[in-house]
Amino acid sequence: MSNHTSTTNVGLKPYIVLITLIATLGGLLFGYDTAVISGAEGSLREYFINPRHMTDVNAANSLHGFVVASALIGCIIGGFLGGWVSSALGRKRGLIVAAALFLVSGLGSAAPEFLFAKIGSGGADYIWHFVFYRIVGGIGVGLASMLSPMYIAEIAPARLRGNLVAWNQVAIIGGMLVVYFVNYFISKGGGGDEWLNSVGWRYMFLSLGVPATLFLLLLFFVPETPRYLMLKNRREEAHAVLLRLGSEAEAQKEITEISASLNQHHSGKLFSFGMLVVVIGLLLSIFQQFIGINVVLYYAPQIFRNMGSGTNAALLQTIIVGAVNLGFTVVAVLTVDKYGRKPLQIIGALVMCLSMAALGFSFLLHEQGLAALICMLAYIAGFAVSWGPVTWVLLSEIFPNQIRAKAMALAVAVQWVANYLVSWSFPIMNDNPTLVEKFNHGFPYWIYAVMSLLAAWFVWKLVPETKGKTLEELEKLWVKK
Repeated sequence: MSNHTSTTNVGLKPYIVLITLIATLGGLLFGYDTAVISGAEGSLREYFINPRHMTDVNAANSLHGFVVASALIGCIIGGFLGGWVSSALGRKRGLIVAAALFLVSGLGSAAPEFLFAKIGSGGADYIWHFVFYRIVGGIGVGLASMLSPMYIAEIAPARLRGNLVAWNQVAIIGGMLVVYFVNYFISKGGGGDEWLNSVGWRYMFLSLGVPATLFLLLLFFVPETPRYLMLKNRREEAHAVLLRLGSEAEAQKEITEISASLNQHHSGKLFSFGMLVVVIGLLLSIFQQFIGINVVLYYAPQIFRNMGSGTNAALLQTIIVGAVNLGFTVVAVLTVDKYGRKPLQIIGALVMCLSMAALGFSFLLHEQGLAALICMLAYIAGFAVSWGPVTWVLLSEIFPNQIRAKAMALAVAVQWVANYLVSWSFPIMNDNPTLVEKFNHGFPYWIYAVMSLLAAWFVWKLVPETKGKTLEELEKLWVKK
């Protein structure tokens, strides 16, 4: 009884809540940076693609998809670099680097011709400068997507780890929802589509500078994680941090457990705990993207325009998507430590499967009204209560201490590769004249439905339940007897 009360009190300490909230700003910027493109993707086509007068429709669609998805190249780079950054610089300083990259990206994407021409007069010639700044921001996203949940997992008490890590997903969705509002009001407050296509899109990217600056400043006030400090043999510093997170007895117990786990495996090689744990991490990442979530998030206004909505109406409906996403992510936060990871993942995947299949048929049958909107919102709800937050919870906790940085970096990098492939391929499938003629934009959603069904089967068969266990206890799942 005393242990339960003590752990609960630790979990509710204001200091833990404060540093968790600061770390989740990395998630907010992750969401903000990746979703800002949804309001601007039509303008980017008008500003960068159409003036090139490309005669090959598929080539034009491919270039448009590349520009929209270009940040994902940076995300892949950031994911791969995340292991080295988190090991060499630490979790805290890695997040500081990510915040600085967000700031540079926001300013540069808004004015890609800066240093080369008068701001506002660049035109289509500066498409590759724009792509460069989006890649810079993507590196920040790649780093933050790995480091924010890792940081939270390494400072959180076991009983509340799922809850606290899931708040990072709330921040990601919150960032998306905020930028949906920002995009909507920029669009509505401007001088119509012509103004939006020439100038308004710049303000969308410029707005990224505000949360990036706040994140950068606040990171100087958070501690390094005790597990990283122990990895670097800085035992006294780790003990001091743990004392701020809990009691002396709890700090000593945690130090002993971390030390024992680090002494069991000295190699630190990626597969030193076997291949299964790494494969599970990679498949969690791949399925999170292959179920098609970022198609909905990146291309929501275009999907709504395909349903017959105007630009402002499409952006307003995108806000509804963001609100449902946020609301059901909070449901996941409140249930992930109660019901466990596996049930949420399986139920969410099945809901997404049915929703995507129904959405595909709604397009095929030209029923792109309320029924299609309900299908999309049901899909978002299914993702938000499961594969959105819970995947990040699992990735932050299943890997043993000695390989966490390497394994999570690889999983996150692979996740961004999958994200890029899905985001790049969607406009090619969605705008292909033959597929449009046969399926009326419905074809891609059936692909995502099949992937959702496979994701449910994978979790049922291979993923272990992890709720309520310390990171060191979870490590024993992979230690060969």
